[in-house]
Amino acid sequence: MADDPVDVLIIGAGASGAAVAWSLAETRMKIVCLEQGDWMSPADYPSNGRDWETRAYGDFSISPNRRKRPADYPINEDDSPISVANFNAVGGSTILYAGHFPRFHPSDFHVRTLDGVADDWPVDYATLEPYYAENDRMMGVSGLAGDPAYPPKESVMPPVPLGKSGETLARGFNALGWHWWPSDTAIATEPYDGRDKCANLGACTSGCAQGAKATTDITYWPHAIRSGVEVRTRCRVREIAVNEAGMASGVIYYDADGVEHLQKAQVVVLACNGVGTPRILLNSCSKLFPDGLANSSGLVGKNLMFHPYASIQGVFDEPLDGYMGPGVCIWSQEFYETDTSRGFVRGYTYEITRGRGPVATAMTGMMSGRIPWGEDHHRAYRRLFNRITGMVAICEDLPELHNTVTLDPDLKDSNGIAAPKITYRLSENSRKMLDFAVARGEEILREAGAKDIMSEAPIAVGGWHLMGTARMGTDPANSVVNEWGRSHDVKNLFVVDGSIFVTSAGVNPTRTIQALALYIADSMKKRLANLFD
Repeated sequence: MADDPVDVLIIGAGASGAAVAWSLAETRMKIVCLEQGDWMSPADYPSNGRDWETRAYGDFSISPNRRKRPADYPINEDDSPISVANFNAVGGSTILYAGHFPRFHPSDFHVRTLDGVADDWPVDYATLEPYYAENDRMMGVSGLAGDPAYPPKESVMPPVPLGKSGETLARGFNALGWHWWPSDTAIATEPYDGRDKCANLGACTSGCAQGAKATTDITYWPHAIRSGVEVRTRCRVREIAVNEAGMASGVIYYDADGVEHLQKAQVVVLACNGVGTPRILLNSCSKLFPDGLANSSGLVGKNLMFHPYASIQGVFDEPLDGYMGPGVCIWSQEFYETDTSRGFVRGYTYEITRGRGPVATAMTGMMSGRIPWGEDHHRAYRRLFNRITGMVAICEDLPELHNTVTLDPDLKDSNGIAAPKITYRLSENSRKMLDFAVARGEEILREAGAKDIMSEAPIAVGGWHLMGTARMGTDPANSVVNEWGRSHDVKNLFVVDGSIFVTSAGVNPTRTIQALALYIADSMKKRLANLFD
């Protein structure tokens, strides 16, 4: 029956929740996952209609504050130059990600040792490597082995084609003698595990109707459900309950009708991202935990990292790919490792973007003044459409205590739960890195033949990556969870999402989030006899 006690209760059915559920399923424990969103139907994705670009600014916007679907909760972002991007559904934000799928570098786990900033991780690349490989098989990663920026790693499928955009930008990198390589992408380039290959719909970031993009609702979850895991949708968790011994006893949640439930559990696993997880922990106050659950360190909600993004785009004379094909094709990590002569520490990845659709082209031209009203309107539009390509720079964000997720005193969601409030300042190091990335990006575009260049740094609606707000570590005074994801304070509470990141690296985090989730699940399985000791 619903709400009968379970062995493991997972909150969140996105990238990490799906991975940990699948891994733990082999134990034959009773596992339930509560997801505040619903299952998505590919038939409802914007790419099935001509209004696909319009819907990317409406019910499929990356911003929950603009999207306002029933599963969404509001976020106060007034005190941040970067807005949060997420999605609430089975599959989580993998529904709307681009499928760009890099790993961390080995150096990313030793930032304090190498560069004297932030902190070292309690795990390293070698520890996570087998879990990266396992996740690659489950998600289906396309790429090309041999990238000199990484240790050896194999790809499951061939890389996505470079296309005209990739080839054009590669010429710019070659002219400067700078690194580039075909991207690792979570997009199938051949039939894989019941999914068909990419059909070049070009609307990756508003849901892949083809099923080629590896969203966890079609990768991990079918396998986990067949193994006995239960997923309950439209269940919004308010708080984690605790007993007199200070152990998590379950969660209090609201169903689709707003009815309050108590779901009891022996183990609780948080998989709600770097904003949703601290929100629940801070809202789980009690006599034993007056400052929020698992917060004896005072670090729950602190050290929020976003990855400030720079966008550098060029206008070319010759027709390119436009929006057709996967949005990412090559990357460059020429400026990934620290070089103090640049004026900042750490670095970034260039992710090459394919192009823009008809509506996005028009909006870009109108807002930048490149497309006027009047007689020259259509001719100016033709000079831009199918001729814009470029890159974004994914800049490493260092952890800083003043960048926080807290509970807003006034703003509530539809169930009356306090909404998260974001307080974030762009560091001087990030500002210098963004400026450097824009300047080098302009060089690449000019060498590639761009006649006009436009940039934005940071991208305002660019908070795709939510990290650091419940960091892992061996010292309970300086971390929220231990080196295998268990709360220092509550021995049957685990966190498996991006909030446990110690540093952010200069790459998209999803592949590492999932590798960590698999590592934590494996650590739990190895310790089942003494899990709470």
